[in-house]
Amino acid sequence: MKLKSALIMLLSCFGIVRAQEVQMMFVGTYTDGGSKGVYSYRFNQETGEAVVLDSLEMRNPSYLTISRDDRLIYVVSETHDDQASLNIVRITKNGGMRLIDTALTGGENPCYVAANGGFALTANYSGGSMSLFRLKQCGTLAELITRFNGATGGPDLTRQQAPHVHCACFTPDGRYVLATDFSADRILSFRIEGQNVTANDVAAQVSADSGPRHLTFSNDGRFAYLMSELSGKVTVFAYHEGRLEKLQEIVSDRVGARGGADIHLSPDGRYLYSSNRLKDEGIAIFAVDNLTGLLTSVGYQPTAMHPRQFNITPNGRYLLCCCRDSNKIQVFRRDADTGLLTDTHQDIPLSKPVCVQFF
Repeated sequence: MKLKSALIMLLSCFGIVRAQEVQMMFVGTYTDGGSKGVYSYRFNQETGEAVVLDSLEMRNPSYLTISRDDRLIYVVSETHDDQASLNIVRITKNGGMRLIDTALTGGENPCYVAANGGFALTANYSGGSMSLFRLKQCGTLAELITRFNGATGGPDLTRQQAPHVHCACFTPDGRYVLATDFSADRILSFRIEGQNVTANDVAAQVSADSGPRHLTFSNDGRFAYLMSELSGKVTVFAYHEGRLEKLQEIVSDRVGARGGADIHLSPDGRYLYSSNRLKDEGIAIFAVDNLTGLLTSVGYQPTAMHPRQFNITPNGRYLLCCCRDSNKIQVFRRDADTGLLTDTHQDIPLSKPVCVQFF
């Protein structure tokens, strides 16, 4: 009887391990090239193989995020008109998707979305604003509360002539929101106070002509890392109570292409990756000093055309890069010891992929 119980336990554990090998992922696209909208895949974290599961028709779902309970997907519809919207999609059995709610952002070209269970945020690039939505207990939209506007002031009279907000995210302590004010070369801070969010001045001013784009945090919440589009630099900050203190600037874009894009840490926090577009397209790789948060360049991985966004599998074994203009997602194997990437040549063909998120 004991042997039988032990065998059942062993098989159960094996089943859990096998289940964890397969990860569901969702991909957003631009739809002017033939794509339907949002796609779901089953991705094998051991072999790097992907199988498409479902698609959901939606116009330009350029960025998405998954709810904390893994039931919902928050998706922006990035359009340059008054139909720009935030959509909520329910994840159904076997990777199926069903649109259940939508609301106008009130700002054109929303290109980023974040949600924390109580609120949802969209960064509206052309609208130059951050839209704040209150969520119901079930995670669906309750109302658009307000919009906070960005500003200008940067020296690039072409790229910074109008306000642009490029990302908005919740801080690890759950008490603040930070938003990148692209055209004013600064990061804005907002305080979460119960059912409201209020302006909390400027979290940090970055170097002129930076064009701050995407922001991410260390696992312990002590450090924040900013990828700037125009300067092509990564800035390291110490984070504390809605404020950022600059510690380091390091070059990601080595050729001055002014196309810096996305930024992510490996799940273990040992390496940081940032993508660069327009020239010498690829991903810069940095080692992270976990004590000081500072970065050291350790490599550069060329990619296909326009690596707009990328992500790393939960087990840290693969990095998937959305190469918009090559119409594919490249699958790179990641060396956990060195941080370096190797192209597996297991590309996922898809028209204009621009965002991948894991379930």
